[in-house]
Amino acid sequence: MANLASNFIGIKSPNPFWLASAPPTDKKVNVERAFEAGWGGVVWKTLGSEGPPVVNVSGPRYGAIFGADRRLLGLNNIELITDRPLEVNLREIKEVKRKWKDRALVISLMVPCEEDYWKDILKAIEDTEADGVELNFGCPHGMAERGMGSAVGQVPEYIEMVTRWVKKYSRMPCIVKLTPNITSILPPAMAANRGGADAVSLINTIKSITNVDLDAFSPFPMIDGQGSHGGYCGPAVKPIALNMVGEIARHSETRGLPISGIGGVTTWRDAAEFLAMGAGNVQVCTAAMTYGFKIVQEMISGLSQYLDDKGMTLNQLIGRAVPNFVEWQDLNLNYVTKAVINQDDCIKCGRCYAACEDTSHQAIAMSEDRTFTVKDDECVACNLCVNVCPVDNCITMKTLPLGAMDERTGRPVAPYANWQTHPNNPAAKVAAE
Repeated sequence: MANLASNFIGIKSPNPFWLASAPPTDKKVNVERAFEAGWGGVVWKTLGSEGPPVVNVSGPRYGAIFGADRRLLGLNNIELITDRPLEVNLREIKEVKRKWKDRALVISLMVPCEEDYWKDILKAIEDTEADGVELNFGCPHGMAERGMGSAVGQVPEYIEMVTRWVKKYSRMPCIVKLTPNITSILPPAMAANRGGADAVSLINTIKSITNVDLDAFSPFPMIDGQGSHGGYCGPAVKPIALNMVGEIARHSETRGLPISGIGGVTTWRDAAEFLAMGAGNVQVCTAAMTYGFKIVQEMISGLSQYLDDKGMTLNQLIGRAVPNFVEWQDLNLNYVTKAVINQDDCIKCGRCYAACEDTSHQAIAMSEDRTFTVKDDECVACNLCVNVCPVDNCITMKTLPLGAMDERTGRPVAPYANWQTHPNNPAAKVAAE
């Protein structure tokens, strides 16, 4: 079995799987149960300032999006930060960390953007023996309206300012949790980097309304006939998260900044994709809330087996895909593929034909006996047919070698050329004569 031991910004854990700051990490009993199941670390649910804790709703807190088989695709959460007193949380954090010294324990924090508030809460948590802090600049509901959460995370200057305060008043490693509710993830990440953050974590939840009750005419979850936007998470947000992680990993001003990847990690494969895209570890929430804490055991065994099969170490996987994450203009426009239908696997459902005929390039023919074949002279290799086919690997994409004739264009496949040099580009760079 591959060694999954992780050292993320000096925080050691037996594996790179952490529970994200969320309902599953709200109290001692939950966290200890998670550690018993095998989680490498947790980020304790967000703590607020001393004084009266926040008040959460006592009605439904979650909206959901389901697949056709009722597989949970996404959760919309309107729960706020911890509603337990600060002193209770700090006592339990200290007890857990002393008992589980080999596991990572990071404390999520959210207080108003005033230096004294941050100074005071950092002083209060110093003796918990926690491994680090995570600054919650992402909560899109409830706290944002109070001048915290994503309201701060959308302002790079505030991120840099608060991060500097935390580094000034705390000995602990500092992770800045970024909101996806922004046009570009790069300015907040750069701000965190300038402020001295040891790492960033992303993505936090996406501002959302999952559904509307068509009898009560209210967003759901519904509280006494009314609803509010919440934070969206789960498998549905993974593509957004992967892109944002990759953007930070490849940009010249943030390249090398450690990243904790969050957003729809449900399987070992999801985790491996985040790691390959530049994350140093991953944080999980919705998967644990859906399947229970023991799901981490499948993640551990799957990732370990994958690394063994590849002959790679965990560190060799991290960032492996980043060099291949490029801008569209750098893609090879001379690369040509064609769809191929395996007749032995085809169940003659006709989905590929319907999709291609109605919404694509009319590149699939149907015979009288419902045999489906690809018209190479019309196929643009969009791979829509691959994605709509219900049979795995029934339709695949065949790469044409250099020099082979592309029947659609009537031209042979040429060597690499991108849009920057393409003759159709009015701004193409012309070689000097």
